[in-house]
Amino acid sequence: MNFFREVMGGQAAGPQPSGAETIRKLCDRVASSTLLEDRRDAVRLLETGAVEIHLFAILLGTPSLLNTEEEQGIKPIVWFVHEFDFHVRWPGVKLLTTLLKNQGVQVQGIILVSPMGVSRLMDLLADSREVIRNDGLLLLQQLTKSNAAIQKIVAFENAFERLLDIITEEGSSDGGIVVEDCLLLLLNLLKNNSSNQNFFKEGSYIQRMKPWFEIGDDNSGWSAQKVTNLHLMLQLVRVMVSPVNSPGATASCQKSMYQCGLLQQLCTILMATGVPADILTETINTVSEVIRGSQVNQDYFASVNAPSNPPRPAIVVLLMSMVNERQPFVLRCAVLYCFQCFLYKNQKGQGEIVATLLPSTIDANSISAGQLLCGGLFSVDSLSNWCAAVALAHSLQDNLTQKEQLLRVQLATSLGKPPVSLLQQCTNILSQGSKVQTRVGLLMLLCTWINNCPIAVTHFLHNQENVPFLTAQISENLGEDERLVQGLCALLLGICIYYNDNSLENNTKEKLKQLIEKRIGKENFVEKLGFITKHELYSRAAQKPQPVFPSPEQMLFDHEFTKLVKELEGVITKAVHKSNEEEKKEEEVKKTLEQHDNIVTQYKELIREQDAQIQELKEQVVSTSSQNEQMQTTVTQQLSQIQQHKDQYNILKLKLGKESQLNSQGEGSQVNGLQTEELTQLREEVEELRKQHSLLQTQLGDKDTLITSLVSRRLRTVFVCFCYDAFLRHHKNSVEWSLELEGLRSRVQSQLAEINQMKTERQELLRRAEQMFFFPWVFVFMDHSKFLLHLGFQEEAKSLSASRAELDQQLASATSTVAILQTEKAKLQTEVQDSKKEQDDLLMLLADQDQKIHSLKQKLKDLGETVDDEDDLDGRDQTDDDYEEDEDED
Repeated sequence: MNFFREVMGGQAAGPQPSGAETIRKLCDRVASSTLLEDRRDAVRLLETGAVEIHLFAILLGTPSLLNTEEEQGIKPIVWFVHEFDFHVRWPGVKLLTTLLKNQGVQVQGIILVSPMGVSRLMDLLADSREVIRNDGLLLLQQLTKSNAAIQKIVAFENAFERLLDIITEEGSSDGGIVVEDCLLLLLNLLKNNSSNQNFFKEGSYIQRMKPWFEIGDDNSGWSAQKVTNLHLMLQLVRVMVSPVNSPGATASCQKSMYQCGLLQQLCTILMATGVPADILTETINTVSEVIRGSQVNQDYFASVNAPSNPPRPAIVVLLMSMVNERQPFVLRCAVLYCFQCFLYKNQKGQGEIVATLLPSTIDANSISAGQLLCGGLFSVDSLSNWCAAVALAHSLQDNLTQKEQLLRVQLATSLGKPPVSLLQQCTNILSQGSKVQTRVGLLMLLCTWINNCPIAVTHFLHNQENVPFLTAQISENLGEDERLVQGLCALLLGICIYYNDNSLENNTKEKLKQLIEKRIGKENFVEKLGFITKHELYSRAAQKPQPVFPSPEQMLFDHEFTKLVKELEGVITKAVHKSNEEEKKEEEVKKTLEQHDNIVTQYKELIREQDAQIQELKEQVVSTSSQNEQMQTTVTQQLSQIQQHKDQYNILKLKLGKESQLNSQGEGSQVNGLQTEELTQLREEVEELRKQHSLLQTQLGDKDTLITSLVSRRLRTVFVCFCYDAFLRHHKNSVEWSLELEGLRSRVQSQLAEINQMKTERQELLRRAEQMFFFPWVFVFMDHSKFLLHLGFQEEAKSLSASRAELDQQLASATSTVAILQTEKAKLQTEVQDSKKEQDDLLMLLADQDQKIHSLKQKLKDLGETVDDEDDLDGRDQTDDDYEEDEDED
């Protein structure tokens, strides 16, 4: 900071101001000076001082460190950036960028704790002056490096929206250096930051990436800047679906990329012509991670065809590049990675690849993936051997069915000789002593093939030359280059022991362990097995799935194979040291556990089925209850209609009574207070009422039948539900059973109460119907008596005698009508008796259900469950008493 002092006036007598004080004074001059020249000079001094710091750091060879006072002097620089004046803001941006490049962590900490510090810097992206906006991008790049807290703040300050807008405005992949700066800043914000990745996906920003990859038909003459931009764009896609991200987040992004058409656009670039080699390689790697572990995306990729004549699947075209030794090494590695990602957790794809090798599916007129892999496996190029072996191993990864299917593959080696199996041909090439890379690839394939597949182990051991070859390789003392081969041979022999089903008498587990102890030695065998994990290239391959190697010679390990070695090394070591008795005990324990697992699985399936049935029955109960409620509503409506008819009848009765009194005082031709026409009308109305009564009686009978059926069905449903619940709770506490039984008793009693209520309502309906039928005729006879009494007071007895004959005739007619109505009454009473009989049948059904419940309790007693018999008997006695009372009432 001596530079500031010299500029501010040189050395003066007395105490000298510190660097922080000098910076503070310059900052105050920038903030408060009214003259533009003073403010501009102060900023230039500050910027020049930062350059001095930068040069000093370069001279020292390490970034310079700021003391506390100097840290305090940096805070006002953030406020310079907020100043709109170009001559203040732009130098302030450059000054802060320089400080961030040299003291990044310290300056990041200062800005992070400054109020609105990051927000003020984000305003640079909205500056209309491009030079400030562009330098602001560089500042934010330095600010967001390796600081997750600042990255989150920047992202939530709407950085994604602003950056994507700038990229679009600048021409996307055809844009200049500004697009590159925006993409670098986006990579800083998203890489290894799950929070920002989720925010980017939820904000639907993945969909805005699709136009970046829309390339024209003419792909010649790509500029260096376009190549750089598109390379960064592909890296940005890979950041969102990287295998190191959480599986859920990766799967969600993969789904979005397929739905918005981004994957389809990438596959278009993949199959396009004229695309630069490095862009094509990165596109293959990007497609690989977009489809990795996603069944939908993998199925789509399998359907992509190259624009050739005839069309060929994209997978076949890529494999042709992989086994072609003239293709660039990085491109071949990318194709292998793509093939591995296509088969990752994709048993359907594995089956399709293996099927192309089976005799029944081979098409002589076309090239298949299986044919290319076999060709690469037996090529003279060791890298092709290794890639094809690893690709075939991924076709068998964790797929027992395809391991067994691959045993059927037969190869024709030469004319006149019988075909040999693929397994045998691999061991033949292995024993011929080819290059280390070829042997390593074949051994990895064989280990993956026979792992967890006893049938494949048996096929391998069936060749009498295989075990002696492996023991000879392991027992020899070879150089450093052969140690890895020895370790892999030990792993292969150990798998033959661990997954041996003892089906071959000469190669049982015990005999193979004796052979190891005799020819190799157990300790020596374990030591050779450890050569694999101690190899320098093992840990590099175990870090990430993508095969990245500096040179073809170092391409030895596959990522998935390293996981297999880690899984098997310990169990093989234990298996070799176990005695025969321990082996037998372990087999017995394993069988017992398998049996228990099978039993548990069966019970789980049974419980699932019963749960489904119980759920169905519960739904039926709910449906029945709903129907019952509807019937209750219907009955209520019928009662309302009956009441309406009764009211209408009462009104008619009053009307007829008044007319009778008026007519009794009128002409002598009236009989019983009624004219002949009125009597006829009254009879017609009564006949109509009788018909309505009959209709109501019929409807009531139908409702009774339906109610009885529903009640019976509901009781059976409750009973069945109870039986299922009792079975599921058979081994539970008896208190729970008692509560369940009490619940059933309550439900049955509730049903009985509902039935009794319906019986009472029905009897009331019958009583009201009988009243409707008999009241009119009682009224008629009462009126007749009153009329006779009225005639006794007539003045002229002669008129009475004259009308006696006519009255007697009409009385006879009325008597006949009463007889007819009495007959109708008898019929109605018969119908009432039938209804009572139906109710008795319902009571019999309930008694039968009670008997079944009693039988079920007896069975539970036989099973050892505790049942409260006294409560049950009391409940049944009470129910029987209720039945008897109901019958008496009927």
